Amino acid sequence: MKQFKYIITDEVGIHARPAGVLVKEAKNYASKVTIEANGKTAEATKLLAIMTLGVKKDTEIVVTVDGEDEEVAASKLEQFFKENL
Repeated sequence: MKQFKYIITDEVGIHARPAGVLVKEAKNYASKVTIEANGKTAEATKLLAIMTLGVKKDTEIVVTVDGEDEEVAASKLEQFFKENL
């Protein structure tokens, strides 16, 4: 299991467009990817679940990657967050 923390820098947080791109990215990996924010947890492959987290700018999230390709997935997802959120 790999984890990393990230503080959202996008002015409007995780809204529909970046959430959709995140779902698409998370589906590229065999590992289970979850996001924790505001005391709630959501699978990164489920758009509505991500949206219900209500992640705003400056919110710290914890991304957990667990599975056979967790090393690569965690690294790529951390880069994804830095470039998109």
